[in-house]
Amino acid sequence: MFSYGLGDAGTGLAATQLGFYLFPFFTGAAGLPAFVAGSLLMVIKVWDAFNDPIIGWLSDHTKSRWGPRLPWMIAGATPLGLSLAAVWWIPHGNTSEKTLYYVGITILLMTAYTSVNLPFSALSTELTEETNIRTRLNAARFTGSILAGLSGLIVAAWLLSSGNGGYVLMGRITGSIATLTTLISSWGLAPYAKKARRPAGKSEPFKVQLNRIIRNKIFIKIICLYLLLWVSLQLMQTVSIIYLEQVMKVPEEISKWIPIPFQISALLGLQFWSLYSNNYGRVKALYGGAILWIIACLASIILPPLSYGVSLSQLLDINNINSLKMFFLLLTIILIGFGASTAYLIPWSLLPDAIDSDPEKPAGIYTAWMVLIQKIGIGLSVQVLGLLLTFAGYQSNNQCMELPDCLSQPNSAITTIRICMGLIPSVLITLGLLLMRDWVDRKKTQQTFSS
Repeated sequence: MFSYGLGDAGTGLAATQLGFYLFPFFTGAAGLPAFVAGSLLMVIKVWDAFNDPIIGWLSDHTKSRWGPRLPWMIAGATPLGLSLAAVWWIPHGNTSEKTLYYVGITILLMTAYTSVNLPFSALSTELTEETNIRTRLNAARFTGSILAGLSGLIVAAWLLSSGNGGYVLMGRITGSIATLTTLISSWGLAPYAKKARRPAGKSEPFKVQLNRIIRNKIFIKIICLYLLLWVSLQLMQTVSIIYLEQVMKVPEEISKWIPIPFQISALLGLQFWSLYSNNYGRVKALYGGAILWIIACLASIILPPLSYGVSLSQLLDINNINSLKMFFLLLTIILIGFGASTAYLIPWSLLPDAIDSDPEKPAGIYTAWMVLIQKIGIGLSVQVLGLLLTFAGYQSNNQCMELPDCLSQPNSAITTIRICMGLIPSVLITLGLLLMRDWVDRKKTQQTFSS
């Protein structure tokens, strides 16, 4: 459990920092327009999605004494750390030259990310066939992921308070952590991976894979749920720092610390919903977390902003109206994290049901396609975010961290940010709940794979 929990630390750390800080980094530090920044994020996700089936297929057909998954994790560990460090460097040159650099380095980053994360994800199905143990494995996995993400947010808040130069050091520290945790996890999992269930290893063309996926009705429902929840979560993460600084007027030296309560509440929520799902069922846990998440999302739309230029001492003064506003903002963020933790746990806990319903049980293929479809959806959603902000008149500035007036955005941009932070995620989460309303939650599915 410890080794498996550690295996998602490197990729979880990368995903958390990229999710919260990459869009503000592109628009605020690197000086890229919002449309270009959104397009870059889309390219990252589309490439990440494209390489998933390839690496999933290669992983299924890899032969080694430690099984098919660990060689990929070990080989991808160092490139993951190096590219994670390099993505936070700002090259010299114009917008086109910077864009070309970021396209190249993010392609390398996401290739290494998939080489580690996808084979690792497939192991949860192959290490055991017990549903409760699989749920515990996924809880351990996302506990490690969220704890690593929390450490990444602490490092980011500490370093970025001093300005743009903190990005480079942040990348070096988190890149080193990502490499080390992946290698340590691989070492700890080696004796168990040796004895884990192996995929059939039969060569399967793309068309046959696609037909397999389409005919598995259980999988289609799970991937639709996963897509809706993660598009919601990614959209909120991408716009969150902008929401805090430019909509809620939270001072920059405080705003970088606010994602930390989100991460802590998500960690606590993960433990709570894991226990709840084992006692009452995974779908009941999903409904409980999602409803809480929706309420908090809707609250984020109507929260009043702080007074412009408010100081930390004023926020600590309980008699000041801004301290009350800050309290409700933090409460909303904590509730979002607690509810959104079900987006980490439940879809992956349901995935083995779909894999077990297939007689050949090719975990690598199903894991790859699940992540592929999710990443395409996320890529399109962040591109839409860039377009919406551009049409709303959002202003980028390559000195945003140093200029006090960079917080001033037109009302159309402020409204768009609130919609992206609250309304759109609420609608998507609600659709996910409607999709699962007739799901029969059993410890071991009795549904058969349709032929």
